[in-house]
Amino acid sequence: MLAFVAAAWPSRPDAEGMLMVAFRVNKDQKTALLHGVELFSSCTRDELRRIGSLTTPVEAKKGTLLARQGQPGQEFFVVIEGTAVATRNGRELHRHGPGSFFGEMALLDGGERTATVDALTDMHLLVLTRNEFMTLQETAPSVAFKLLVGLGARLRRADQVIDELLEGQVPVFLPTLWKL
Repeated sequence: MLAFVAAAWPSRPDAEGMLMVAFRVNKDQKTALLHGVELFSSCTRDELRRIGSLTTPVEAKKGTLLARQGQPGQEFFVVIEGTAVATRNGRELHRHGPGSFFGEMALLDGGERTATVDALTDMHLLVLTRNEFMTLQETAPSVAFKLLVGLGARLRRADQVIDELLEGQVPVFLPTLWKL
């Protein structure tokens, strides 16, 4: 199981025994990094600081397993630097680069991962656990609501892709599903 708690840092092995290590980022850097993520685009500077205060900066080496399909999910990842690949049942779905994110459904329900995500390169990530997201909901409900609206938009796009698939109008490139 990949679940971890921020208190377990500065390092922890992933499910394959590879090491993920915390790295230093100051508050202003976190705020600037989060500002560049479309999911957080409607947040104020103070809200971005609040989100940033709950995230843990993590460095993952090339080949690190970040999420495994079918395993419980407890973390949300924002890519700061590097590239990860998401696969489902062995088929590539999307490549996540700087400014993209994955694992958002874990924030909502802590259910099973719908895809496996591996680091294609060395990466820098900001990680928000489900518990930290719950804290955000309690202490800054306006921020949590904005994030839920963004996640809802992503789910709505997924629903549109499903409709197109059912109608036989398969999109040329499915990863547009994962872009906001």
